Amino acid sequence: MRITGYRTLTTVQEWARPVGDANGVLADGVSAVPVVLVDTDEGITGVGMGSHAGVADAFAAIEGEDPRGVTALYDRMLRHVFKSGHGGAVFGTVGALDTALWDIKAQAANEPLWRFLGGRDRVVPAYASGLDIGLGDDDLVATYGVYAERGLRSAKLKGGLDVEADRRRLELVREVLAEAGGGARPGLMLDANETWSRKQAVRHVRELERTVDLAWVEEPVRRWDAEGLAVVQRGVRAAVATGENLTGLEQYRPLLRAGAVDVVQTAAVGGVTHFLRVAALAHAHDLPVSPIGNVPVGLLHAATAVPNHLVSELQDLWPPVGVTADLDIEDGAFVLGDSPGLGVTVAEDRVAALGRRPGPADPAGPGVRPARAGLRLLATASPETFRSPAPPTQADTEAPPARRGAPAEDRHRTEPRRI
Repeated sequence: MRITGYRTLTTVQEWARPVGDANGVLADGVSAVPVVLVDTDEGITGVGMGSHAGVADAFAAIEGEDPRGVTALYDRMLRHVFKSGHGGAVFGTVGALDTALWDIKAQAANEPLWRFLGGRDRVVPAYASGLDIGLGDDDLVATYGVYAERGLRSAKLKGGLDVEADRRRLELVREVLAEAGGGARPGLMLDANETWSRKQAVRHVRELERTVDLAWVEEPVRRWDAEGLAVVQRGVRAAVATGENLTGLEQYRPLLRAGAVDVVQTAAVGGVTHFLRVAALAHAHDLPVSPIGNVPVGLLHAATAVPNHLVSELQDLWPPVGVTADLDIEDGAFVLGDSPGLGVTVAEDRVAALGRRPGPADPAGPGVRPARAGLRLLATASPETFRSPAPPTQADTEAPPARRGAPAEDRHRTEPRRI
């Protein structure tokens, strides 16, 4: 079997609500999702979701190769792009190609990837993550009510700009999940998305902890600030979770040496091989690992095969436009199917009809860091650091229930149940 070519597509995630974090909000609730397809001479195509940046250079490392040598090909791709820097978007491209190769290898073996990697249980515990900082209280409750209907009993909220707003919102979601769980105490996490200084992080979290029990606080300071993360880790009761924006094992070493992280994270766009290596490194330090990303299918499969998986992030309950995956959401967990490989299919004609191409990050969205982020001591919102979504128009207020946090059975009536 030989790799013969690749194709790139860009679809969209339609969140049906504003989404964002402390860095900004996408008011229209639509985000781009790049997809890479890798073809072989035996007619097997692998799917990877991630960046397209530098894809020609990375693909040159694997063209004509046997895709079943995926681990060696991963390192080969990293060597091919090391001069331009294999961090950031380029690392995401390598991860997307790597995931596609694992998909091919498992398909060739006629096994779902989770079983091919050595997993025993297809059920992967999940927590709800609504990218919800742009939601008002009523919409926040409605959104997490839908997660609760699928059995989710833990939730991660976006915050970091206003401590009292964070307290109120966490308590609202706590009530929703506790009621759905018959009074059982839910797990709550807060994601600051690198917006705080060290002192601000400690002050903010300790104030919240007077009334809210946080399981973890995520990315309280900059991703590479090992000393700062250690300061936060020692200064609060909550665990510190970080790692989704780190690229390569070398970036985890300083954090682990400093005792700066309690929950080790990797992003879905980093790829399967990266996740497996990070999970092994974390396991050597007796730390749990937790994948991050929307529909992180490749890492869900890989999570079944590592001993220290804690829980995986569930963002939207529905896949990107034109994408289907052989998995369900039941009883608060992802349930992987038996389709060979990832079990992901892409309707290329439907995606092509969207006419989307990767473009620059929206200045009002979470992809652009505000100028004053990390330079404040008190958590106060300002026009420079956070842009609220535009007020609803008449068309928005007249939208059908499917666009306003309605239960799953009302929202994508024509879509398959599986995601």
